[in-house]
Amino acid sequence: MIKLTGITKWYTKKNIGVEDIHLHINAGEFVSIVGQSGTGKTTLVKLLIAEERPTNGKIEIGGWDVTKIPYRDIPLLRRQIGVIFQDFKLLDKKTVGENVAFALQVAGESVRRIKEIVPKVIDIVGLKDKFHQYPYQLSGGERQRVAIARSLVHRPKILVADEPTGNLDAINTQEIVEILKKINEFGTTVVLVTHNKDIVNQLRKRVVTIQDGQITSDKKQGKYQL
Repeated sequence: MIKLTGITKWYTKKNIGVEDIHLHINAGEFVSIVGQSGTGKTTLVKLLIAEERPTNGKIEIGGWDVTKIPYRDIPLLRRQIGVIFQDFKLLDKKTVGENVAFALQVAGESVRRIKEIVPKVIDIVGLKDKFHQYPYQLSGGERQRVAIARSLVHRPKILVADEPTGNLDAINTQEIVEILKKINEFGTTVVLVTHNKDIVNQLRKRVVTIQDGQITSDKKQGKYQL
């Protein structure tokens, strides 16, 4: 499903994002990629979604050679990869339903398909009663759930969650983790990028640790030690 072979990203000779990364994630896995700030986690996310190109190595995702993907095909790739960020990235002047629908509108989906898909994904994240509310009317956890719903509209095979609970309290963090687990149970591969050791240790799933741009540990059912 996801295969990184010898991936290195140099911004400058003195600024190395990641170096010689070898990583294979199978379809349906839930993998936590952990490490302190500045260790290369964000660079890895950008490489996975083709926001950055590696200096060396090869990235394969679901049959795509991301290393050589033409720029015109990047939107197609990103429909296979749902992405959730720490800061939600919602449109303030659109309601919950409109925010989720917008991801389908820009992809050229029909009105009929949008009306069919949007309520389903909003229901998955438990926000059916918030459909017509605006982001400012929601809690931080609810806004992150809208972002998750939006990431699911194309039925992605992979969901990359980049510090999705970084701005949330403990209760909202737990709710987001439970939703990610549920999505994984549907068969979606989940890659959780985080520095929150409590979340990782609770999940008891595969843990890949990055330090100074390199993988220092890869455990099938590990714990994250600071």
